[in-house]
Amino acid sequence: MALRSGERVAARRGMLDRAIELHRRAQASVYHYRFDQARAQLNRSLALLDQMPDAQSEDVLHAKVKALATRGYIEAESGGLDNGLRWLDQAHAQVLLLAPGAQRAELEGLVLQQRSLLLHRASRLEESLELSDKAAVLLERGLAEGVGDANTLAGLYLNRSVIYIGLGSPKAAASECHRCIQVCERYGEPQVAAKAKQNLGYIAYMVGDMVEALRYFAQADSSYRELAPGLAPIVQMDQGRALLAAGLAVDAANVLDEALPALRAQQVVQDVGETELARAAAGLLLGEVRTARRLARAAKRRFERRGNTRWAAIAELAALRADTAAVLDSGKVPAALPVHAMKLAETLRGMLLEDETSLALMLAARLELRRGQLAAARNLLDQVRSPRATAPVDHRMLLRLCRAELAIADGDRRRALSEARAGLTELGKARDRMGGLEMVCGTAIHGLQLGELAIRLVLTGRADARRLFGWLERTRAQVYRYEPVPHSTDERIAERIGEIRQLRRAVQLERLAGRTARKQSAQVAVLERDAVRQGWYASSWGKPRPVAKLDEVADTLGDRALISFAVSGDELVAVAVAGRRTRLVRLGSAATAIEAARRLHADLDALAPDGLPAPIVEVVAGSAARSAAAIDRQFAALWTLVGGRELVVVPTGPLYAVPWGVLESLRGTPVVVAPSATAWLTAALASEPDRPPLLVTGPSLSPQIAEGNELSGVYPDAIRLAGTGATSAAVLAAMDGARIAHLAAHGEHEPSNALFSRLQLADGPMFAHELSQLQRPPGQVVLAACELALNHVRPGDEALGFAGALLAGGVRTVVAAVSRVGDAAAAAAMVRYHELVAAGTSPASALATAIAVDPLRRPFICMGAA
Repeated sequence: MALRSGERVAARRGMLDRAIELHRRAQASVYHYRFDQARAQLNRSLALLDQMPDAQSEDVLHAKVKALATRGYIEAESGGLDNGLRWLDQAHAQVLLLAPGAQRAELEGLVLQQRSLLLHRASRLEESLELSDKAAVLLERGLAEGVGDANTLAGLYLNRSVIYIGLGSPKAAASECHRCIQVCERYGEPQVAAKAKQNLGYIAYMVGDMVEALRYFAQADSSYRELAPGLAPIVQMDQGRALLAAGLAVDAANVLDEALPALRAQQVVQDVGETELARAAAGLLLGEVRTARRLARAAKRRFERRGNTRWAAIAELAALRADTAAVLDSGKVPAALPVHAMKLAETLRGMLLEDETSLALMLAARLELRRGQLAAARNLLDQVRSPRATAPVDHRMLLRLCRAELAIADGDRRRALSEARAGLTELGKARDRMGGLEMVCGTAIHGLQLGELAIRLVLTGRADARRLFGWLERTRAQVYRYEPVPHSTDERIAERIGEIRQLRRAVQLERLAGRTARKQSAQVAVLERDAVRQGWYASSWGKPRPVAKLDEVADTLGDRALISFAVSGDELVAVAVAGRRTRLVRLGSAATAIEAARRLHADLDALAPDGLPAPIVEVVAGSAARSAAAIDRQFAALWTLVGGRELVVVPTGPLYAVPWGVLESLRGTPVVVAPSATAWLTAALASEPDRPPLLVTGPSLSPQIAEGNELSGVYPDAIRLAGTGATSAAVLAAMDGARIAHLAAHGEHEPSNALFSRLQLADGPMFAHELSQLQRPPGQVVLAACELALNHVRPGDEALGFAGALLAGGVRTVVAAVSRVGDAAAAAAMVRYHELVAAGTSPASALATAIAVDPLRRPFICMGAA
């Protein structure tokens, strides 16, 4: 039976509506990177449109053009640029069937916008920008006349921002992002607005503002997880890049490793390749050269299959960087490698990739220098342009390193040191823009090679102790050079910390009951990761202070002596400042001293438990004594120089784990350990707060620590917090401005993130992260029942942990153990220590006396100043 006219109209309308709905679903699938699903939906949509009795009518053509344009994007992403362009050619052919007018102009703008996007994704930026200019005119006019789609225009602005990013024009890119956000806010397009915020984050990354970059990435990530979870891994790719720029290679690797499986499952070739390259860069920073090379090669193959020669060349550069690192470490440079680097530089120059061209030339120059080809290296460096404002910080440091190495080859030590000094000054400016403590600390990795070169240079020939002191202060423990600015914890971070505290308490109770707590432990890991990531874009840690001058340090030392250790290659050296004289002491093999320090630390850990059988104590104590004696002998020349003076010791690397009181030569000698002379001087000149002492007793302590040898008699005016009253909030409030805080609580160091090192209190853990809330840090903190001294040392001798966070936060003196300590030994040492301090003895002198009785069982050190 033939359909009547009204029924035919309704049937036609139904078919068209179904086709449009299928296209809408396909677009949603694309947003979630479900390309196979989107392709199937588009096939059904296009089939319906082809079956329409009036397939050439305006509304059908309109729907078909949009479906073909979306199909073009899918095919370009998954099958290559040419495939995508063929679908856009079909879309354009359908546009030409329409009569001239607003509808046709709007669809022509759509196809041009999509073609511009595909060309941009293939790195043909100038062509892409030219097409987007034409598309913008058509789409803006159409929307103003009530024809067109706000989403399409917002997408155009978004794509233009990315083009400008690729062309190195951050201001123009930011302007396009803001235009995009304005359209989205006016017409209700939150998903595209989230992408614009991600681009604003990338722009901030380009200009070196990592705090702002990570803040925008977090906003975009939050929106994506709600609106389009499939896009979240793209933000992680950008987060990884920003973290690499901040030197947080481990964090970057973790974020990128989380993103890669999702991206591979989505089969988004371009984004997978870019993420692999970022992960390769993280691998290089972590010393994983093979991993870096493998990922770079994989990315190159992806880009080549996609026809993206520009990104394939960038991937080849990443592989070259890994190859260069490997051969420089081995010392054997094949002649073919610098030739390859020079050819690659030419390829990159032809693609107008300025930063990448410079990097290839610098790698070639380093290789030629290692081969002894000075003229070739000089010629290569002459071709390197001055870094642009958007050049990555590691490229800037590499250029300084190349120039310094060339100067050394020319025999010009002064010029080499000048390049190193200038590079570290640049790095300092980048560090000053960082946010939380972890980011300030992380940047040190970018200047590591420059610092090592400078120290090696100072130690060659006629070594100058005063100059070495200056370089050590310039290159180490920069995180302690900042005057902390008290600030309230971000609301979201505070919320996460509260949740973590409750969960960790629940985990502890479950374990005490003999039950596993896998679910809660997994939840803790997720929340801690979230809190850490929010901390990346925390407010600035503090105001930078100048590096301490040697004369300032010598004046403040008075009758004391300072020893600052350093390692160059396998040589261990020390600068000794005593009696207003500064001398350099060469101490032999660094590996020998470090191995003895590690053996000593292991023995002291084994010796710690109370009630060990006497035969075991005898054997372990004997081993520890032999390790301590080996260190003592190796450092004998130092002890002769300092002549029994009170000491300030600035360790390096594993020497941070040495409890100096166990050395026979230092038995009873007051020793203060500091991350740098600058940190010591700052602490030494700090004023002392005057609020009453604080005595805290955490849960699950043995009676010896918790109740025996009561300290209330030593400090009659003390505030006591114990039992259910010893909560994190109460302890933090009482610590603020206290002249001394004695914290008897179990503690745990968190190697992956020092700010989540913690003390166990009544309501769960108190994290180092929370110490930044203190308006006036206590003058002295004693960590009586845990191993929380400076035991996590990052590149640049950036020593962090719970004690490190206290010192960096402005606490003048911290007393803590560097290895495990038994309850009986800790209780006896701490009571004697506090009796002496209360009687007016300095913390370092009091501790020296308290541990001299049984130094192997009392591995406490005094940190900061005393």
